[in-house]
Amino acid sequence: MKSIAEQRIQIYNSLSGTKEEFVPLHGNMVGMYVCGPTVYNNVHLGNCRTFISFDIIFRYLKHLGFKVRYVRNITDAGHLENDADEGEDRIAKKARIEEIEPMEVVQKYTVDFHKTLAKFNTLPPSIEPTATGHIVEQIELVKQILDAGFAYEVEGSVYFDVLKFNESSTYGKLSGRKLEDMIHNTRETSGQSEKHNPQDFALWKKAQPEHIMRWPSPWGDGFPGWHLECTAMSTKYLGKHFDIHGGGMDLKFPHHECEIAQGEAVSKCSPANYWVHANMLTLNGKKMAKSTGNNILPDEIFSGKNEIMERPFSPAVTRFFMLQAHYRSVLDFSNDAMLASEKGFSKLMQGLSLLDSLDTAKETTGFDFVEWSQKCFNAMNDDFNTPILIANLFDAVKFVQNVNDGRESITREDLNDLQKTLHNFVYDVLGLTEEQQGGDHYLEDALQLLIELRNDARKRKDFHTSDKIRDELSKAGIVLQDGPQKTTFTLK
Repeated sequence: MKSIAEQRIQIYNSLSGTKEEFVPLHGNMVGMYVCGPTVYNNVHLGNCRTFISFDIIFRYLKHLGFKVRYVRNITDAGHLENDADEGEDRIAKKARIEEIEPMEVVQKYTVDFHKTLAKFNTLPPSIEPTATGHIVEQIELVKQILDAGFAYEVEGSVYFDVLKFNESSTYGKLSGRKLEDMIHNTRETSGQSEKHNPQDFALWKKAQPEHIMRWPSPWGDGFPGWHLECTAMSTKYLGKHFDIHGGGMDLKFPHHECEIAQGEAVSKCSPANYWVHANMLTLNGKKMAKSTGNNILPDEIFSGKNEIMERPFSPAVTRFFMLQAHYRSVLDFSNDAMLASEKGFSKLMQGLSLLDSLDTAKETTGFDFVEWSQKCFNAMNDDFNTPILIANLFDAVKFVQNVNDGRESITREDLNDLQKTLHNFVYDVLGLTEEQQGGDHYLEDALQLLIELRNDARKRKDFHTSDKIRDELSKAGIVLQDGPQKTTFTLK
């Protein structure tokens, strides 16, 4: 097996549309920026999938020995409701509905965001800057873009000149959109009258009298455009050119496209080498949307207080469910999928629980630990392919079960290596925990009692009773496995 230092990672780069070998700009130092939430509502499950996906990337790079500076922002400055630079401020709108101050909205939903991600066992980022904490940097960035000739000011608002930028670069290269097509398909709206071109986007917006969140600037009282904050904060903490920029697939256009334009306007280079995007989460085959009622919040899953799941599922099982699909694929959330994930998670954890009680031998057969270990690394090296990694982990669990049942053997040295590697990938890389849904321990205690009663029946040669316990549990989806040391169980 190669040493950890020799592992070579391939990352799918949305900018090139291909997998590329990951070569950090500065040796073993990695800079990664991920667009965080706009804190005006409870974090939804689709957002959680994105942040869990980048948690995996963060964890794996750290596991390989890279020193990672992971920056994930909090958007706590009110931005407008759509990409046409018009509509109502989202945070101010929520404050009006809940009859509280905008920063109370920010605090309430920032706390919810942190609590929810903690339940999913995600690691906190290295730096978590806020938009309101970087107004000075954003104003300075607007000045730089104006000085470079890629922006213009109109009545207290400043807009990025997309056509001017496109003369020296390519606007749309990340999303694959052509500016000519965008111009042809654009319909004029009331909010675009002061722009030179409909495709131009706001860097700074003049605040109307009713706009609560506002700051003084050289162009008058206003607030930053949505795309500006990420360029300002990523530049401040990672430099003008860094390794990885990530976010949800829905941010590719216009948000990340505009970030590239802003970055190139002042630094003449793309902000990041690798643009990484996590795909969407659907619910019962349809897009999640509060407006249609096809939506579920994480805490509704954990508590079971919803009309979609037949019972509660723990954060660990929900995280495991998400990791069973590649981060770039669409993943459908359903009751059946969660039930299947719960069984798989239980099987994985039961396999790990057997490691400490396995008997060892002088020789081992049927399992090449070195080859298996490298397969685990290969899976993660291939664009962080957690489904393939999990399949490899189940191969090891099957072998562990065979050793427990006396059908295979393992040396003490290999057992130590297996324990360490399984621990590293299950807990450190995948970030899974052994937590159980509240009340599950009562069911497990009851099951252990049934196993003891069956073992007593077998000792008395009361095979009718022992077989009945085994068969009835099997009908319920619980398979008993008799090993030389003890009887264990798995879920079908």
